[in-house]
Amino acid sequence: AAALARLGLRAVKEVRVQFCPFENNVESTRTFLQAVSREKVRATNLKCSVIVDVRHDGSEPCVDVLFGDGHRLVMRGAHLTAQEMLAAFASHVQARSAAGSGDPPGAEAGR
Repeated sequence: AAALARLGLRAVKEVRVQFCPFENNVESTRTFLQAVSREKVRATNLKCSVIVDVRHDGSEPCVDVLFGDGHRLVMRGAHLTAQEMLAAFASHVQARSAAGSGDPPGAEAGR
């Protein structure tokens, strides 16, 4: 719940979510997609694209996040819980936002 409360797309340029809905390991990826698709979260950055790639090829669920500074975060959803994905995403967003605002590197560690 804590990761969901601080979820935002401030430093994010694009979120690409790919999954095969017929696989049994897609629940966490779909939960992550629902979280970043919420109206309140999308309102934090109206220029951010959320792209959903639903496939029927048995492929591994994957979330690929592109930040405005070119940094990329790729999460393989098959072996992660939704909470782990949201926490990793939130910490990367916070780090990228701090880097973009001129805070010294590592300043977000104490927050």
